[in-house]
Amino acid sequence: MKFLLDILIIFTAIILITLILLQQRGGAFGSLFGFSGSLPFFQRRGLEKYIFILTWIVVGLFLFLSLLRIYL
Repeated sequence: MKFLLDILIIFTAIILITLILLQQRGGAFGSLFGFSGSLPFFQRRGLEKYIFILTWIVVGLFLFLSLLRIYL
């Protein structure tokens, strides 16, 4: 059971890192090399909004799996 949780935590962490990099203005490559080009005020629309919501869902899943791993 612990081994399965470890695999799920690693998989969730990789997805979370990918989603966070995709959220940056300019896409994943822009955030890796420091080209942001972001404005101080903007509203999330379309795909960016769904990636933002999905990121918070994955954060919740990651925290739940981590706490479950501690208590099992």
